[in-house]
Amino acid sequence: MLQRALRVTLKLAPGLLAAAAFATAMGLTAAAQQPLQQPLVDKFVLDDTIQPVSEDELHRALARASADGAQAVLIQMDTPGGLVDSMRAMAGDILSSRVPVIVYVGPTGARAGSAGFFLLEAADVAAMAPGTEAGAAHVVFEMGKPDATEAQKIENDAEAFLRSYVTRRNRNVDAATAALQTSHSYTAEEAQSQHLIDLVSNSESQLLASLDGRQITRFDGSKQTLHLAGARVEVVQSTLRDDLLGWLVNPNIALLFLVGGALLIYLEFNTPGTIVPGALGTLMVLVAVFALGLLPIRYTAVLLLVAALVLLLLEAKFGGHGVLAIAGIICLAFGMLTLVAAPIPQMAVSPLVAIAISAAFGAITVFLVRLAIRARERKSRIGADALVGSHATAMEPIAPEGHVPQGHILVEGEIWQAVANQSIPAGAALVVTGHSQMVLRVEPLRDAVPVAHGSASPA
Repeated sequence: MLQRALRVTLKLAPGLLAAAAFATAMGLTAAAQQPLQQPLVDKFVLDDTIQPVSEDELHRALARASADGAQAVLIQMDTPGGLVDSMRAMAGDILSSRVPVIVYVGPTGARAGSAGFFLLEAADVAAMAPGTEAGAAHVVFEMGKPDATEAQKIENDAEAFLRSYVTRRNRNVDAATAALQTSHSYTAEEAQSQHLIDLVSNSESQLLASLDGRQITRFDGSKQTLHLAGARVEVVQSTLRDDLLGWLVNPNIALLFLVGGALLIYLEFNTPGTIVPGALGTLMVLVAVFALGLLPIRYTAVLLLVAALVLLLLEAKFGGHGVLAIAGIICLAFGMLTLVAAPIPQMAVSPLVAIAISAAFGAITVFLVRLAIRARERKSRIGADALVGSHATAMEPIAPEGHVPQGHILVEGEIWQAVANQSIPAGAALVVTGHSQMVLRVEPLRDAVPVAHGSASPA
């Protein structure tokens, strides 16, 4: 039996070997024909100031890259800088990212100024395009210049934060701290020669091709090889919420919303029942307050705004020959100019906008409040009360009837019955001095010339 099984096996062996070889060849052919999985790179464009809105956008981009299994996150940056708190949060997100982060200062003409320099140095791979610059990272104090001790503490804290990851990235600590201490700026070539960045690339595609196969050291010390050949780059699009907040975080827009909303609310109080101005004004004020809440606000400037409003109301109520209004407008302008404690000019209120809004708001406020005060003073004067002091014309002789002369007069285009203390001829010019039970009391207007009935109104 054993010999027979052996003979059968020997006879079948060539066929089995041929089948195995055919299957292996088919498998290799299918594997060769099957395309390799294309690497993915998520791209985030930071071309605005560094503030809470850009902070949220970067956080979302890094989270998406981690969920998508991207090979890397490419941050294309062109920023003048921004808020220190937002910068710290964004740098922390980059350092703790599960996906390697490439920061590329580009295109040509872009910059990584102030807070942007911190983000550039935090990246796993730092790169710049020719004709770009980075640096000028000296701390600008948002709430005014503190005393020397406090200023030194803040600057030392920022320097220690920068050193904490520049050292682990094996970059030039001295050159990095020079950008912070003396506001030194570097061109792309200077930054590369000073070992502040890893490479200079003309374009995004050239950058990714240069990094393909490169081994990098992550912040936690682990090694990782980048596979970026033929990578598919997907731009992380901003949401409608981020676009709206990015627009509103501009302090000039926020102030326009605040002032416009305040005027609409005043219009609602002045003409109650219209509803639409009040609802729209309330919405605008709430949006403006929310937007300004994202920015560093000086409370002394808020006090100036309150003082300006008080001065404008006093001018409208009592009148001050314009002195109170001018003082109010000046306080309003200074309050708006200093409202946002901006670390960079791009985040400050424009002087032109502040002056224009202050002058317009001051004039409109005084005008509207005066109208409201006059309307309230006349509100109770209707009917005969409103005619007291008006000029009138006798339509007929006011002859005695009983002990008091009576007749009809024309006043404010209306015919009224009137009484007088003396006889009055037709056409005589009169003045209304009072009324009783819908009968006007009149007196002759001194130095007036009687006119014929039906002629023009009296002088």
